[in-house]
Amino acid sequence: MCDCQGVGIEFDDRQSESPYIERVWRGRSDAVDRMTSIASAHWTLVGWRAGRVWRVAVQGPETGATIAPVPTDTQFVGIRLSLGTTLESLPLGRLVDDGAEFTDVSRLSVRVFGHTMPLPDYDDAEDLVRRMALAGVVVRDPMVSDVLRGWSPDVSARTVRRHFARVTGLTPGAVRQIERTRAAAALIQAGAPIADVAHDLGYYDQPHLARSLDRFVGHTATALRDGTAGQLSVLYKT
Repeated sequence: MCDCQGVGIEFDDRQSESPYIERVWRGRSDAVDRMTSIASAHWTLVGWRAGRVWRVAVQGPETGATIAPVPTDTQFVGIRLSLGTTLESLPLGRLVDDGAEFTDVSRLSVRVFGHTMPLPDYDDAEDLVRRMALAGVVVRDPMVSDVLRGWSPDVSARTVRRHFARVTGLTPGAVRQIERTRAAAALIQAGAPIADVAHDLGYYDQPHLARSLDRFVGHTATALRDGTAGQLSVLYKT
């Protein structure tokens, strides 16, 4: 279970052993009509069903917190792709802070760039992404995760940044800022002392942490701690 149970949506999430997937989550909306969508460096495949109608989309990286509408009585399934994993035929730069919906969706399948695929499913997410990878729809660049782990390829730093941005839509620095702030928010929600979080995650001081939370999570540390932040999108400890 994730650390973000809110007032209107409860999320389940799990890890994945697939190199293409960072996390799989699901949820159902109830008594909430909007939520704070927190920043994310990852691309996400999302399916949602209202009544009998399924819709499927891909969401690009989100560079800041935004308010997102939530349709009532709707089921959601999300497949958060690993960093460096993207959909081959999408204009990556134009989908940062945006998404693209697939319009050819039936009760059991979705057409993705000419390929018929099963709908996103919490238990079978790995099979869907494997099929998409075999079809060349999903691609993965391992250099992205290598760079984030500190590996320095035998090319200039400028070339690395350009390649990284071309693959992910973001710079390495932006990814690190987003991931660090998400980790801080999850720790604060779990009850960790704010001063310790700032120190342990390498913030200059608590005001530095506060500015990052405002930008990437949209709420103060106090609101995260006491529950007044309201409904957040999926947030969990890494």
